[in-house]
Order: sequence, then C-alpha cells, then structure tokens
Amino acid sequence: MTGPLLQGLPPIANPAARVLILGSMPGAASLAAGQYYAHPRNLFWPLLAELLDFDPALPYAARVRALKAAGVALWDVIGACRRPGSLDARIDARSIVVNDFAGFFARHRRLTTVCFNGATAAASFRRHVAPSVAAHTLDYLSLPSTSPANASIPEARKRAAWAVVAEVLGSGRPARDA
Repeated sequence: MTGPLLQGLPPIANPAARVLILGSMPGAASLAAGQYYAHPRNLFWPLLAELLDFDPALPYAARVRALKAAGVALWDVIGACRRPGSLDARIDARSIVVNDFAGFFARHRRLTTVCFNGATAAASFRRHVAPSVAAHTLDYLSLPSTSPANASIPEARKRAAWAVVAEVLGSGRPARDA
C-alpha cells in the first residue's frame, strides 16, 4: 500500500494515571483535529463524561483535564501507519509502527489497568507490544469499540461494559477481565 505514513497523537497522561485507555490508531477526523475521538458520532467522550462526571460538551482541553484528574491516560497502540480512510480494517499491517510502551510504562508506574477501545487495539497490543512488556503486572481489559463503525453492539451494552473504568478508578484495585 502506498500513501503517506500517518502519525498518531501524543499520549494524554499524568504520572498519577491508574487506567490507560488504548485505541488502535486515530481516525481521519481525530488526526485532522489533533484530538482524540473527534468524530461527532464516536461514543468515547459521552461515555467517559458519564462515568467520570463531567460535561461531554466541554471544550477538548477541559475534557482532557477531566480525564487526567480522574487518573485516566489515553493513547493508541499504533503510533504510525498507512491507512486510507479511518477504518481499522484498512490499516496496512506492514506499515505499523507501535508506540513506545516500555518507556510509557516506566514513566507511569501507578497504572494498574489497560483498557482496549475495541478488538483491533487489543489484537495489535497482543501482537506487537505484549511480548516486550510481559514483566509488567497490569490487568488488560477488552472493551467494545466506541466507534460509530461498531454499530452491531447497542449503545446500552457499550455503556455497561465501559462502566468497568469507573469501577477500577473507584476501587483503586485492578479489575477483572471484561
């Protein structure tokens, strides 16, 4: 596949983060805006706003501050790749460059749980990252994608599955695998 190598977004995190939410690679709307989950029909911000008690209509910078204050970090497994459009299925597997998780985990030692926003994020992490970070004692939870492309799972089921994020933050303990 030819085309430009798309560059992902930097992580959103502070050293006290306890939960890391990983997507696969930002979609076209997010890359264009320079903001995570910028597609207006993506459920990420409405779900997290409900779980963490902030207004999803806040400006992006305020939503980011709310995540950080709650102990949530946000990033993607893939740091760069070639992909026409926004669908994960269109990612050129030969072009994937993963983010530096060894460095990230070294800087964020309070993390207890990694939540994957969708199956592609989980599979990409298992394939490209997990073998090199096996010594980390983190819990890994696969959650349904908040993408509008994941319309086969009803919003109520997504909402119920994502409630585990608030449970982990509320208990201060690692969660079970969802």
